[in-house]
Amino acid sequence: MKSLIRTIAAVTLAGVLLSGCGGNRSEDPKAKYIFLFIGDGMGVSQVSLTESYMAYKKGNLGGERLTFSSFPYFGMASTYSANRVITCSSAAGTAISCGAKANNESLGISPDGEKLKSITYHLKEDGYRIGIISNAPVNHATPAAFYANSASRYDYYELTRTIPSTGFEFFAGSGFSAYYGNEGKDEDSESYLERNGYQVCFGEEEYLNRPADCRNLVLCQKHHKGQNAKDYLIDGMKKEGVYSLPELLERGMEFIGDSEPFFIMCEGGTIDWAAHENKTMPLINLIREFDAAVAMAYEFYLSHPDETLIVVTADHDTGGVSLGQGIEWLDDRLEWHKIDSAWTAAGGANTLGYEENKALNDAAFIGWTTKQHTGNDVPVYAIGKGAERFCGKMDNTEIKGKILGE
Repeated sequence: MKSLIRTIAAVTLAGVLLSGCGGNRSEDPKAKYIFLFIGDGMGVSQVSLTESYMAYKKGNLGGERLTFSSFPYFGMASTYSANRVITCSSAAGTAISCGAKANNESLGISPDGEKLKSITYHLKEDGYRIGIISNAPVNHATPAAFYANSASRYDYYELTRTIPSTGFEFFAGSGFSAYYGNEGKDEDSESYLERNGYQVCFGEEEYLNRPADCRNLVLCQKHHKGQNAKDYLIDGMKKEGVYSLPELLERGMEFIGDSEPFFIMCEGGTIDWAAHENKTMPLINLIREFDAAVAMAYEFYLSHPDETLIVVTADHDTGGVSLGQGIEWLDDRLEWHKIDSAWTAAGGANTLGYEENKALNDAAFIGWTTKQHTGNDVPVYAIGKGAERFCGKMDNTEIKGKILGE
């Protein structure tokens, strides 16, 4: 990872010095290849926490950086929704995707009930191939914000039924919430999608054996075939037969190809669930997995530096984590070894309950202020074509226009 980060610095330094943060947006058309990464619940503190742990593992006090935090352009985005200071994922996803505020729990719908248009549809009209990827369910709030319009983020089966009308080439996720619609009375999600032109693959074997003429595909985790995607695998540990987020992205890039322009939204959805449970080590592992997916896009960028834009952000902060809770004045220790050794002793399994995790967090001087979302601003990192637009303070509704070069 160190070598990759040094490469980022070397490749981008000249561009930073020349363009700064005030480039003329009107002269910057949108990139041919666009990656938008959303770390669900990943605020600045969650990033700092992860990098502090990475430094500890190297025997240092600090200095380690994730791939995306080494990108040359950085900004901060406000996240409030149309009706709440503290947003939910569907409203925040709508703001990023559609460039407009929505009420909490709605998707692609304005507060007065009008349908909003996602960036994916704008780009599809311009000849872009579209990929929507998450390690959460395909019809969960953030991915659905990029293809659906619904008054309720929880109308999962109807969100699934929206997919064929999009014409988007590739969807990937853990599976489907509400796999069977109307409490099992309606057609199951796989049958409905395949009857309407989409190949649905559960796991690697089905993916590799897909029909040669397959043009539209939904890729899901094998263990969720024929059932609701309820177990979210939030411990951040690699499991046999389960796609990691980088592997889902790899399959998406492979399926979409680069012969035509593309837009890929890739969400680290399970970061949010780890933060909701205040589970420090799962959170760190999931952010590092998310970063590995970003690193894969960065490798693509190196081959297409003048045509690629990578943007990394979050929909909101979850948990309000802090480094240094309860530390006395000038006593700046973070007792990482206490939480790291307990995690190792548990075999890396996500088996520790809330009280056990709280005791470990307290012992390591890591604080959590809530088990819910916060109203904190979130980071925005960017590299590539048009990346200079993402400097400074912005609202999350501005991200769509900045990607499009408006």
